Amino acid sequence: MTNVLAKMKIRKMLAEDIGFGDITTETVVPPEAVVTAEIVAKQHGILAGVVEAALAFEEVGVLIKAMESDGKPIKPGDVVMKLEGPARSILVAERTALNLLMRMSGVATSTSEMLEKARRVKPDIILAATRKVMPLLSYFDKRAVRLGGGDTHRFRLDDCVLIKDNHVKLAGGVAEAIRRARSASFSKKVEIEVRKPGDAPKAAEAGADILMFDNMTPAEIKRAVRLLIERGLRERVLLEASGELDLANVAKYAATGVDILSSSYMTFRAPAMDMSLEIRVGKGFKPKR
Repeated sequence: MTNVLAKMKIRKMLAEDIGFGDITTETVVPPEAVVTAEIVAKQHGILAGVVEAALAFEEVGVLIKAMESDGKPIKPGDVVMKLEGPARSILVAERTALNLLMRMSGVATSTSEMLEKARRVKPDIILAATRKVMPLLSYFDKRAVRLGGGDTHRFRLDDCVLIKDNHVKLAGGVAEAIRRARSASFSKKVEIEVRKPGDAPKAAEAGADILMFDNMTPAEIKRAVRLLIERGLRERVLLEASGELDLANVAKYAATGVDILSSSYMTFRAPAMDMSLEIRVGKGFKPKR
């Protein structure tokens, strides 16, 4: 079922783009023009955003037929979606729909590429997205990550406890921060950032469920994992590597022995996938002279 939140956000996107009306379309395109159109892929990648683009067109009364489904590989020339309806309506929703398709497909494609490299080294590793997403776009970015084979990690601050260095400073130490975090709810996992190998055993002994090795080198993470194994703590915790992970180094981090890789590459640095909307003039339609 489509998230109600997505519909609400797409309506706001359309309102922001349309403003008081599309003055170009309203002055140039005859109101009676009914046409068909196609959205065509211009690059290889993983498709994402079909559901969301369809919502944008449906909001303005355009009929849609999805030719490809979310999460599927596509290539240049593939028709992603066919449209039919008033030309003015198609044009007014074009940019919002294409922006969603192009951005989400770019995120899904980058997620798939990173995951493929990581799983060559460790087949069961999880690749998760961080909360480094543009405000108000987290729903779309996180769904695109999932369509690319990744994990969403936290959507919001209320999803789980994630204790960072500033939290530790303000709480008065790792153990006290974890003790306080346990009061949130029995159902919430407690994750804590670790910045030095020697801090990993301390955090595990204090009762953390997940250790996030933040901005540590692969060598430092391997050392932290060895310390946990030596002290019999490795099986108590999930281990996550986070920081400057990208396509160039993801395999090195996958080889450190962690369970999860988290990265903002997919949502902050991934290029959008190129697509275009091509209108076919409806049968029997003649522009007014």
